[in-house]
Amino acid sequence: MNGSGRESRPRQPLAELVFLSILMRAALTYSAVVTLSLIGATLLILDGCAATGSRSSAVEPVLYPNDTLKRVGEAQGQMDAQACTGSAEAAGLTPNEKSDEIERRAGEGAAIGGVASTVGALIRGGTQGALRAAATGAALGGSAGAVSGAFHNNRPNATYRSFVQRCLRDKGFDVIGWN
Repeated sequence: MNGSGRESRPRQPLAELVFLSILMRAALTYSAVVTLSLIGATLLILDGCAATGSRSSAVEPVLYPNDTLKRVGEAQGQMDAQACTGSAEAAGLTPNEKSDEIERRAGEGAAIGGVASTVGALIRGGTQGALRAAATGAALGGSAGAVSGAFHNNRPNATYRSFVQRCLRDKGFDVIGWN
């Protein structure tokens, strides 16, 4: 009790109030992070569905019209090409290289977005909005980086192509490129 007869409560230190405020803002930002992550994941799935598999347009060998192709015909040449791509896949090869491009670009985007947003918040108004800006910037930057990585994650697999080309060469065909 204090001198006025009322019970006094201990005051919360300023640092504790700031910490609680930051936690509340982080909780609000968490829902934005989840939403952006779901959007990014959806885009990655759509990109993966559109650009993978041995039958995608980026992995078909183009056959030169040599004597073998003229003799057996275009239809048989395509069937032999499909047999060779199937053999390559059965050997464990895939048409596109697997890389860490998505993860690398997501990390870069999150770091750049988080730092840039924090600096912007500090310049505009001090430390109050810095944590929220950092989390939001990291979420946006990470999502953008992941989507960018998905679009740059489809380099052709040289081993796969060499396998298919050798298989077709053994059958008498000449591969002049890939469509």
